[in-house]
Amino acid sequence: MEYKKNRQYANRVISSAKEKKQKQWANDINDSKCQNEIFRRAKQMLTERQDITGLNCIKEASGKVIVDDKGIEDCWKEYMEKLMNEEKESDHKISAEVKEGPAVCIRMDEMRAALKKMKRHKAPGLTGLVTKMIQATGDIGTQWILDLCNVL
Repeated sequence: MEYKKNRQYANRVISSAKEKKQKQWANDINDSKCQNEIFRRAKQMLTERQDITGLNCIKEASGKVIVDDKGIEDCWKEYMEKLMNEEKESDHKISAEVKEGPAVCIRMDEMRAALKKMKRHKAPGLTGLVTKMIQATGDIGTQWILDLCNVL
């Protein structure tokens, strides 16, 4: 009950303070000295609520500053085309040896060691399987998953 009274008292104090401030603002509108301050605050509130929709200027590759929207758009288009069409030296250096013959199969002891290393209580992936499920199936489930992995 005491909490409710204190809350009501606090709300009354806050509302009276707000009302006092609003009256002061209303009186300040007519005062020429405070008009500049009011306009400054209104402008500040307006700019704070605006979203940034784009850049005002951008520097071209040559160093020239572009300020018009069409020029900025063209500059970004040129930059992205250059970026996407650029071939890197590292792209040509990648080489892999072709291995022929069957792949090395996973052994049962490797599978058991991997299952022991897996963390428990993790969220399931796309398959819906969790570590506990695989371990609960024992050797039969482990063998089935091992066969499946070796086929792939």
